[in-house]
Amino acid sequence: MNKIASYLQSHLSGEVFDSPATRSYFSTDASVLEMKPSLVVYPRSTNDIRKVARFSWQLAEKGHVLPITARGSGTDQTGAAIGKGIVLVLPAHLNKILELDTQQKLVRVQPGVNFKSLQETLHTHGLFLPPFPASYTYSTVGGAIANNSAGEKSLKYGPMTEWVDKLEVVLANGELIQTGRVSKKDVEKKKGLTTLEGEIYRVVDGLLNEYGEPLDAYYDNLLVSKDSVGYDLRDVKRRDGSIDLTSLFVGSQGTLGVITEAILRVAPHNPHTELVVAALSDLESTAEVVEKLRLLNPSAIEMIDQNLIAFAEKERHATFPEELIGPDEKPAVILFVEFDDDRRSREKKAKRAERELSKLTDRIVISQDSEEQEKHWAIRHLASTVINYNHEGKVAVPVIEDAAVPHEQFINLVHEIEKLFAAHHLSLAVWGHAGDANLHVHPLLDLSKLTDRQKMLKLMGEYYKKVVELGGTIAGEHNDGRLRAPFVRMQVGDELVELFEKLKEGFDPHGVLNPGVKTGTDAKQLIELLRKEYSIVHLADHLPRT
Repeated sequence: MNKIASYLQSHLSGEVFDSPATRSYFSTDASVLEMKPSLVVYPRSTNDIRKVARFSWQLAEKGHVLPITARGSGTDQTGAAIGKGIVLVLPAHLNKILELDTQQKLVRVQPGVNFKSLQETLHTHGLFLPPFPASYTYSTVGGAIANNSAGEKSLKYGPMTEWVDKLEVVLANGELIQTGRVSKKDVEKKKGLTTLEGEIYRVVDGLLNEYGEPLDAYYDNLLVSKDSVGYDLRDVKRRDGSIDLTSLFVGSQGTLGVITEAILRVAPHNPHTELVVAALSDLESTAEVVEKLRLLNPSAIEMIDQNLIAFAEKERHATFPEELIGPDEKPAVILFVEFDDDRRSREKKAKRAERELSKLTDRIVISQDSEEQEKHWAIRHLASTVINYNHEGKVAVPVIEDAAVPHEQFINLVHEIEKLFAAHHLSLAVWGHAGDANLHVHPLLDLSKLTDRQKMLKLMGEYYKKVVELGGTIAGEHNDGRLRAPFVRMQVGDELVELFEKLKEGFDPHGVLNPGVKTGTDAKQLIELLRKEYSIVHLADHLPRT
């Protein structure tokens, strides 16, 4: 054990490791990037995290930067759960549900708690946390907060930021703060503090005043229902002068502080749903009917395209219900429309959905039975066939898998994807959240080949350019991280990139908190961090899906 590891181990109640095998394991997450940490720490308490932060801060003051990266289950697809310094592995010990208030519908948790475990506990009380990601069975709540995650039910319930009430956060220098709405009078008191917290309030207030016009212009023109690019500043300061830092930390990917506790809002859970599944032969009419279905306020409108159907048939010999897919005709799209209202409302809405869909197809299934619904949802989750593909060096790489556009641009996004993949001679499969126009695509590339690595970067640049032209976001629900940091300027412009950099510096003046994530990584650095062989084998026992 090296000197730093020994020193930390003597001061922490948690464990510290610097063995090559442990460092190698934590050098990758679910992204195409790789960074080997110097140390791996399993903190047992908030106090452990504070000590690590103080130690790193003091080193940085002397000119030696040892970065800190907080990590959940390593499901991040943007390279935000890896770092070259200290990786804090939170699920080992900080994995508890601390308090549940069923009357106020609030739950207090530690960041390493498994999302599925929390959801199962909430279900026993007739509650749930709606914006669960596809990876919820094996990912952590802290990771979902850090990424501002969303999922199939976010069409109705919104992303994670709408469900976070308050946070406990360790700042870069080890200070511990609690977030929440602070009145104008108390903001002035905060700004008078000589602590890092005081400096943060001064910086945030000053930047919001300085960059008010470009911020307003950006958010006024942002027409997507999901956006995790940069830092969320839209509701930090209100007209009454009050400030709430919570939304800044949600989606910040550990670059502003380490979240150690969260108070989350939860919603009543109805285990009974109505599912309408339809196979449609025309892509253009699919876009039109999705617009009409959105008006019914469903809890989900999901889709897979004909390419994914063909891929699943070829690679996994997948079979489909005859009432959806006949032997001679393959649909262009399969839509999955779910309603979770009370029984009378959901049945009424399902019939209205059926009427709209019947104008386009007679291949419609309506299901109320949970087992039957699970079989149909398994069709949607055939996307796992693509993302787990690995054959003769070619793998599905998650590099352009998270764009979202205004819902009326849904069909245009699909066409742009088709043209891009055809131009680069790549196999195509599209799936995702049709109701949000938040679509996923994973090109099949061999990252051991220089030509494919170059193609990957070219794909990213061309795709994100088209997404921005359509008024969309390059990161709908998986965040920007390191992977998309070089392309953020393309979406938000020079002034907001400058704002994000100043904000980061105000929270983290020595650059110890996950540096290079969200800001500070360019295309050249991205190339240097690329893995030569990509896999998500460390998640294989969970069957990764998106």
